[in-house]
Amino acid sequence: MNDQPHALAALTGLAIGDALGMPTQSMSLAQIRADHGRITGFADAGPHQRIAAGMPAGTITDDTEQAVMVAELLLEGDGHIDPTRFAEALIAWERAMEAKGSLDLLGPSTKTAVQRILDGVPASEAGSTGTTNGAAMRIAPVGIAVASGDLVHLVDAVQDASRVTHDTGLGIAGASAVAAAVSAGVDGATRTEALDAAVAAATIGAARGHWVAGADIAARTTWARGFLPTVPADDRIDTVAQLIGTSVASQESVVAALALVALDLDPWETLCTAASIGGDTDTIAAMAGAVLGAVHGPPAWPADAVTTVTAVNHLDLGPLVDGLLALRHRA
Repeated sequence: MNDQPHALAALTGLAIGDALGMPTQSMSLAQIRADHGRITGFADAGPHQRIAAGMPAGTITDDTEQAVMVAELLLEGDGHIDPTRFAEALIAWERAMEAKGSLDLLGPSTKTAVQRILDGVPASEAGSTGTTNGAAMRIAPVGIAVASGDLVHLVDAVQDASRVTHDTGLGIAGASAVAAAVSAGVDGATRTEALDAAVAAATIGAARGHWVAGADIAARTTWARGFLPTVPADDRIDTVAQLIGTSVASQESVVAALALVALDLDPWETLCTAASIGGDTDTIAAMAGAVLGAVHGPPAWPADAVTTVTAVNHLDLGPLVDGLLALRHRA
């Protein structure tokens, strides 16, 4: 199998989902419906959008930018991410966003970790409270760089990439689920097989890092992937928002992304649904896009969508993918 197209489609899907969710991020269902109705394609930020105010259709956010950062650091570190270098990169990224006047800054767990580092806490210890989805949203490059045959080894790599900001069972479990699903897709897995890998990896990841109370991601994903397909199509957006949850909590947003993947709908339709459900829409759609791109390869994404998100954001993902796959094949 030529895994390059699937790996490239994973990172492209992450960017497409991120851009579809840009105008609706952190908005309620009522606000989204007032501004956009249901998302059916790239849209400009509307009147209720504060974080990405004024951003044009097709613009990516921190999800894609930080995934690219992780990819670059993996290549720089020959497959490993130095905690201090990662902390420095995160600080530099946020300062650049502040200089541009952007409100799309670091998430709560990452912000706390960065502040702890600035206060003198060692970078390797700064992520002891991080439980949100920041690690999961940017983890797809690890799924490309590490094969899925040995999930313990894959979770090791996830923890290595997440330790600075999300060194908790919840943070690592969420990131492990996304990375495993992406890696399995690159290895040729079906959608169902990729979700099985996600659940298995989340179980392993939950035992890593610092314990923080929260619902088990593997158990919630198992329930959600079985339950959501039984819900009538017109009720699914409300069901995800009300029962699964769409907040930045890993046990909500990661589960929501994987549950939407489990619906076995057209990938583009899945991401438009993710962008319409309220809450952390850009991250949910980005995670779902990474998984669906890995599983389905280039046919997952309309050519015009790929052209738009690539051109608007000046993305050149091919060299990153080639470098990540070189790490995968060498291992």
